[in-house]
Amino acid sequence: MNNKAGMNVAERTAKYIFTICAVFAIMAVCSITAYMIAKGTPAFANVGVLRLLFGTEWKPTAATPAYGIFYIILSSIVGTAMSVLIGVPVGLLTAVFLTEVSGKKLAAIVSPAVELLAAIPSVIYGLLGMMLLNPLMYKLEKIVFAGSKTHQFTGGSNLLSAIIVLAIMILPTVVSVSASSLRAVPASLRAASLALGASKMQTVFKVTIPAAKSGIMTGVVLGIGRALGEAMAINMVAGGAVNLPLPFNSVRFLTTQLVSEMGYAEGTHRDVLFTVGMVLYVFIMAVNLLLLKMRKEKASDE
Repeated sequence: MNNKAGMNVAERTAKYIFTICAVFAIMAVCSITAYMIAKGTPAFANVGVLRLLFGTEWKPTAATPAYGIFYIILSSIVGTAMSVLIGVPVGLLTAVFLTEVSGKKLAAIVSPAVELLAAIPSVIYGLLGMMLLNPLMYKLEKIVFAGSKTHQFTGGSNLLSAIIVLAIMILPTVVSVSASSLRAVPASLRAASLALGASKMQTVFKVTIPAAKSGIMTGVVLGIGRALGEAMAINMVAGGAVNLPLPFNSVRFLTTQLVSEMGYAEGTHRDVLFTVGMVLYVFIMAVNLLLLKMRKEKASDE
């Protein structure tokens, strides 16, 4: 009886602790959301929704200020999308290699190396990109635009450099989460596929990966969140100019906009930067809600 009473007390205590933690997490999300809305919406009244979200000129310190962030939003979307298109296939195939193809000894070497990528500070990625990648991009830029009198050379600090750096930075997240999901697939599914005459690669791509789809999507969304939220590395390799997001144009992302100007902004300029932060927050929340919806649809299909 004493043991049962003790277990009941422990279970109730654990339940209260878990409830408090859950309430605290919900309150934190609600507080952040309320704060971003409160600080981000005044600029819409001062500048105008269309001029702010769809304007293409950013001149906050001019005699006649302009606060258009359309190119900044577009640069974030294009840069993140392209880095995901590059990084996710590489990360997924690396996870397949580690879980389905390589031997245990080789996997024991490659896995820590991939995990080490996640431990490298973003400023180091930016430094390496600035010292190694940007000069290569500048040489490529000179080849592509040789003889051009209209192109403004960026020294290699452009959208293409930012995309490559972001693609490398999201690799460890995609690889580790995808590898864990692939390992969680029951061995019986693989055995059944092989018993029906499928080859190993057919089993991997038609059975194992679809079975691990939910976990892989989680890795993709976490990678997107990492790409959307990165600031320091992008600030060092992208150039920092507000331009149309073309491969060899110097560009500015939503995160780098905040990093570059929040220190000295005031008045309407500062309000607009809070709006930039709110737009970034909305993007990240939309990605997470999309994942939740996809999970529910998958669960209902099953």
